[in-house]
Amino acid sequence: MANDVYSSTTTPNPESSCFKVPSKLLDKTRFVLKVCEVLLSLVAFILEELVGSCSSCNPLYFFEFVSCTAFLFTLLLLILLATHLHEKVNISCWPKVDFFYTAIITALFFISSITFAVDNGRSELETVAVVFGFFSAVVFVVDVVVFLRTTGSPLRDSQATESNGTPVTAEAEKLNNGGH
Repeated sequence: MANDVYSSTTTPNPESSCFKVPSKLLDKTRFVLKVCEVLLSLVAFILEELVGSCSSCNPLYFFEFVSCTAFLFTLLLLILLATHLHEKVNISCWPKVDFFYTAIITALFFISSITFAVDNGRSELETVAVVFGFFSAVVFVVDVVVFLRTTGSPLRDSQATESNGTPVTAEAEKLNNGGH
């Protein structure tokens, strides 16, 4: 008898959860990739910070900037995309933001890792930092590839088309999907 009375109020509500993974913006695979990007870029940054002295400091500083930026902004992007917070920010093109940010950080991580690998003091710590820089860059590349395979290019025309070739407006798309 008590189960009949309380059953409708005790069922879990998936919308009340803090995290929204998987969601329209972030599936489970890309969530895991983003977490790996955050962790690897943090390790690369910490290892770079532990370097005591540098023979040529510019590559080290560039690597520091890229690894720190990658860590902080990827963490921010992960938090925004994996929670309801992205709805509070007035940005309507999250897939483009995600794609272009990830592609730019990928290029910067490769460039900074290569320059740091070519011009450093050859200490063990610097070598390990470079290795983690390349690991980070590879995970960012995988993220871009998975994004392109699952979502497609964000550069294509953002308007969907009906089967007869006429463009579908955002309002018509909402009506066709039941308002969701």
